[in-house]
Amino acid sequence: MVDLEKIKATIIRGGTSKGIYLHAKDLPEDPEMRDKVILAIFGSPDARQINGLGGADPLTSKLAIIAPSERANVDVDYTFGYVGIATSDIDYGGNCGNISQGVGPFAIDEGLVNISEPFTTVRIFNTNTNKIIEAQVPVKGGKAVTDGDFKHHGVPGKTSKIFLNFEDSGGSRTDGLLPTGNVKDEMTLNDGRKIQVSIVDASNPGVFVKAADIGFTAKEMPLDEITTSKLLPLMEEIRAKASIIMGLTQTLEEVAAGIPKVAIVAPSTNYITSDGIAIEKNEFDFLARTKALTVMHKAYAVTGGICVSAAALVEGTVVNEVVSEEAKRTGTVRIGHPSGVTPFQIEVQKNEQGKFRLTKSQVVGSSRRIMDGDVYIPKHVLKK
Repeated sequence: MVDLEKIKATIIRGGTSKGIYLHAKDLPEDPEMRDKVILAIFGSPDARQINGLGGADPLTSKLAIIAPSERANVDVDYTFGYVGIATSDIDYGGNCGNISQGVGPFAIDEGLVNISEPFTTVRIFNTNTNKIIEAQVPVKGGKAVTDGDFKHHGVPGKTSKIFLNFEDSGGSRTDGLLPTGNVKDEMTLNDGRKIQVSIVDASNPGVFVKAADIGFTAKEMPLDEITTSKLLPLMEEIRAKASIIMGLTQTLEEVAAGIPKVAIVAPSTNYITSDGIAIEKNEFDFLARTKALTVMHKAYAVTGGICVSAAALVEGTVVNEVVSEEAKRTGTVRIGHPSGVTPFQIEVQKNEQGKFRLTKSQVVGSSRRIMDGDVYIPKHVLKK
């Protein structure tokens, strides 16, 4: 293997996604060289990622870079990246809540934190959003526990629970929970239609629209013909225009691949998941469909879920108008998505000036370490 260089890598299922977890110390310090190495590890650019570890799917072409933290009251620093599949892009514009679920267990198993049983609390600084995530991870024998009785929708079998709290997650990329200062904004589509959208920034910025307002139901599935031919292009148009409205970019050409998030929403109604499971309307609080890069998300992204759940509890947003009264009363917001239901614990407060603040955003997740070892890349990749 004289022409190959090896780098330590771990593959972990985090939530309903799968990513490659790397130690920052094992990567080049130069950002350009680092990204060349990462692309080689994933096998990008290539639609099949056949020459690397990427899974040729937006939910499995994800990256976590981990390092011990020098920040006070923080255990590890964590950088997330969406790795392009057919492109040479790595999007560091926002965080991924699913991949975040694997960070605590990784830090424990790699000896980066002090361990306690039966639970270890790992405080994580996400460099994408400059926010803290606190993970409570079950531990036994000095290692993160995988087996349990938790049914994580979108994940086969049962697993153990990981509790994640995204601290003070309002305003991840903007000035606050409502980037425009409005609970609703008007947007003009390319076909001339004017629609009402709600733009919210919690964990990641997002834009939301009622499915009925653009001719859909929010019961669409990832492989439906209507999804690929009509819904996805329209969602991308709304997402890109919202990026400009909230000031993330100046032009449509500058809009990042993963940020902001976008979703269509609708009141709860009976539906069938992509696995053929019947979900009754009283089992969740509203329907939602979101994107994962160029395709419909097979479940619902965690950071996007925090954002849309926060929007559900902000009076006057389009999501607030479709969410159940029970969610408004209890703060438990259950999202119905293609793979089932994901609950979030959310608390939104309104001050005397009428400004909203997200004070709690918690989700129950899971992870499983799948493989660790050495990934080999061509040595010429390391040459400038």
